[in-house]
Amino acid sequence: MQKEWDLIVIGGGAAGFFTAITAASELDRPARILILEKSSHFLGKVKISGGGRCNVTHACFDSKEFSRAYPRGERALLGPLHHWGATDTVDWFESRGIQLKTEADGRMFPVSDDSQSIIDCLIGEARKADIQMQCSCGVVQIHLLQDDDSQTESPRFQVNCDTGENLTSHSLLIATGGTRNAIGEKLAQSLGHHCEPAVPSLFTFKINDPLIEGLQGLSVNHAKLSCQEIPKLSSHGPLLITHWGLSGPASLRLSAWGARQLADKDYQFTLRVNWLGDSKSTQNQLDQARQQGGKRRVSGASVIAEIPKRLWKRLCHAAGVTEGVTWSQLPKSTERKLLDQLHDSQFQVTGKSMNKDEFVTCGGIVLKEINLRYMESRLCPKLYFAGEILNIDGITGGFNFQNAWTTGHLAGQAIAEKILS
Repeated sequence: MQKEWDLIVIGGGAAGFFTAITAASELDRPARILILEKSSHFLGKVKISGGGRCNVTHACFDSKEFSRAYPRGERALLGPLHHWGATDTVDWFESRGIQLKTEADGRMFPVSDDSQSIIDCLIGEARKADIQMQCSCGVVQIHLLQDDDSQTESPRFQVNCDTGENLTSHSLLIATGGTRNAIGEKLAQSLGHHCEPAVPSLFTFKINDPLIEGLQGLSVNHAKLSCQEIPKLSSHGPLLITHWGLSGPASLRLSAWGARQLADKDYQFTLRVNWLGDSKSTQNQLDQARQQGGKRRVSGASVIAEIPKRLWKRLCHAAGVTEGVTWSQLPKSTERKLLDQLHDSQFQVTGKSMNKDEFVTCGGIVLKEINLRYMESRLCPKLYFAGEILNIDGITGGFNFQNAWTTGHLAGQAIAEKILS
């Protein structure tokens, strides 16, 4: 491996690859770009994301609206998303033969439903640009070197690898992912940067409650979640019952918006669930059931299409509806309790659950230390950051990958401009 480079990228994920590819495409000569990845394979998070399908971006093509999906980074990303947003991402992949499709909730996936097609595209583009890639090569230390005015090509960074190699580069990108990977934080701090502490985001809730025990796999499409101890924290969306508690987009979004507050509570809190979201017609549906099916058992079948039968029976039991009671026999007081269960079931959350490889972190490089137009450090010239190592994180739905494409593209353009100058 050669020792001197125009750009060394630390981190072989989505942001690192997109930066390297963009920089190479802007140069008018062969690139001297190297991607270093600590693990044994590139783009590992791309591989597993979206259940192995890769949620590339979200079908929202207004930068202001798109930026609202980031609990940390909404204002900071508004300008960058204007320069490179979801439309640009879709065009970039489709111009390289990767057609994307939009699902009902706005998530965009490759039509292949296989994340490998995204991986093959990115690695293929890197190879076409003669970008060098090295797996199983972690970075343990970076030294900032002084320029020698007599040598215009003098390197600025010395990168020490765990393989024993010492490399030098004129520009450096750190894209090691969330700062739960302590090496990214350590390297950034060694060059003068500060990090907001990392805590998990996009996690699901551990709940042990008879109401949902044994109902794993059941879901509702339009739930509303809130936290009793944090009055302003709420979310909407599909909700899934699992063998450990509650999951699905609604829980993931609540965890994203409340990442730090829930961490402060050690993930012990009261979760309030409105199984019907903001529906205003529940009372009318119960009145209709009483009028039209007075002799039918209340718990025999769900009278609300959105509530699966087995969940309906549990909600009835929790409300005190006895097994044989009919609609005509149902006391008004019990009906009110059933309404309460439908619109305000309460669960004690005892912890969090997450995919250790796929989950997102809240935290990262303090944004005021970054020129977000170029993703360049304000403290150390020619040092750049992209992706989740920044204190930017989005809700579920393709927003975190869009952060990688956006920040990677801007960093790549800025790096190329510096190389050419």
